[in-house]
Amino acid sequence: MQIRFQNSPKETSQMNTQQLRENFLIENLMVAGTIQLTYSHYDRMIVGGAVPTTRPIVLPLEEELKAKYFLERREMGIINVGGKGTVTADGVDFTIDKLGCVYLGKGTKDVSFSSSDAKAPAIFYLLSAPAHKTYANRKMTKEEAQPVNMGDAVTSNKRTIYKYIHNDGIESCQLVMGLTTLAEGSVWNSVPPHTHTRRMEAYFYFDLDAAHRVMHFMGEPQETRHIVIANNEAVLSAPWSMHFGVGTANYGFIWGMAGENKEFTDMDQKAVAELK
Repeated sequence: MQIRFQNSPKETSQMNTQQLRENFLIENLMVAGTIQLTYSHYDRMIVGGAVPTTRPIVLPLEEELKAKYFLERREMGIINVGGKGTVTADGVDFTIDKLGCVYLGKGTKDVSFSSSDAKAPAIFYLLSAPAHKTYANRKMTKEEAQPVNMGDAVTSNKRTIYKYIHNDGIESCQLVMGLTTLAEGSVWNSVPPHTHTRRMEAYFYFDLDAAHRVMHFMGEPQETRHIVIANNEAVLSAPWSMHFGVGTANYGFIWGMAGENKEFTDMDQKAVAELK
């Protein structure tokens, strides 16, 4: 498991391209037959990816957690962006299709991931945050997430939002998680730009053709930076940093947060015309 420490706004403003990528971008997240994990000191979020093929993948106990098992003091959200797959938690199977979600509460001991078809494997994106209370393990389909259509083709941000783990959805301690898919011809996400110093966020970009990229913007409103991101890569967003982006083609992205509260609308918006 990789470890990422925090970076201040001043420190980040002086980073070059490689330093930005080393501190905030998570590459090689989806590797067939493996589970990849990155521990961020922003609200102690763990970002992971599991791609089971011919055999199940077991969620490991990482030494850095100093725990008896991975979810002893943690909760986890899982969204599948690949073929049909199953999350098995303490002997209970949760089978989900693409864009289905599974939530696992604090105290879940044995977790594994498997694919229904090794030739079209599930691609599980994982987010885990510390938890103080146990909530029930649960799955939710994309239809049950009550998708909401937003944006407009005129501003190139016509999109559908799916909310899974939030105050009015799957219960959790502090984890908030969902995804957004952009319509063909739309490329902008999370506009107007915003920050929320009460919680960190991570973005995971998927369904982006290999020939295309997303330009993910970060930094303070008056000191912006960008990271060029490929398909199935994730990026960490510090609580003080903006997070929005534009792709060279349409795509989907999973958003997930942890911190002081779970209010989806808790954000401090910044006018595009004021950015520098």
